[in-house]
Amino acid sequence: MHEDYAALYDDEQVQIVYIAAPHSEHRRLALDAIAAGRHVLIEKPIAVSADEARDIAAAARAAGVFAMEAMWTRFLPQTDVMLHLHEDGVIGDPRLVIADLGFAADPRAGGRLFDPALGGGALLDLGVYPVWLSHLWLGAPTAVTARGTLTASGVDQQSALVLDYASGAQALLSTSIRVTSPGSASVSGSHGGLQVDPSFVFPGGFSAEHGDARGRFVDVSGLTHRDGMAWQAAAVAQHIDDGLRESPLHPLRTSIDVLATIDEARRRLAITA
Repeated sequence: MHEDYAALYDDEQVQIVYIAAPHSEHRRLALDAIAAGRHVLIEKPIAVSADEARDIAAAARAAGVFAMEAMWTRFLPQTDVMLHLHEDGVIGDPRLVIADLGFAADPRAGGRLFDPALGGGALLDLGVYPVWLSHLWLGAPTAVTARGTLTASGVDQQSALVLDYASGAQALLSTSIRVTSPGSASVSGSHGGLQVDPSFVFPGGFSAEHGDARGRFVDVSGLTHRDGMAWQAAAVAQHIDDGLRESPLHPLRTSIDVLATIDEARRRLAITA
């Protein structure tokens, strides 16, 4: 046990710090840990803006320490299997990604989700997952369209995003802290498609189609819901043991690009905090 963050960072037995404070504190805490020579795993979103994410990336590279956003869904078995199928040409060229994620929260209860100063709102807390998924399959968009509503405190409570790409592909994404949605996700391509079992952020399975052929993947690990973070923990430990300073599966560039998309969506929703 440590009395404060400084004592934690100064403990020579600590190799990596997992930062899971409110979003508004991610940059400050990450920079302090990096300055102390500690590797960092930072809860998503890695920061509240792309500029803050760039600060973290630059500091980690200068210090020679490992840094990664804790996008744990990237490390789930179904994600790897879907990407392998894509490499094998099962879906062809990805042309449409559809994803939603919403969990109802009561604004009367207050808390960080409704506090602009703490990085509240649906996009930063939940929207980072669908935006990341679209980036995984389609890369960074060329245009962002966003419509939604704000809470009385000025954070986004529900939004719909259309992301356009140079290839002509699109992503249709929605996020909400007003309602609980199925958490569905699908990828449609020129030769086939993938339909992830809801909620796509958790360990689970998916259905695949290629022409008239159909198939199913089922995760038999026995891990459910947030137990799936074990896959991420194992990957990060291996990355550090291998001497890596970024994850080849979820590099810092991806985290920055995802936040740049969210920055633009928040701008279009007139969120200034």
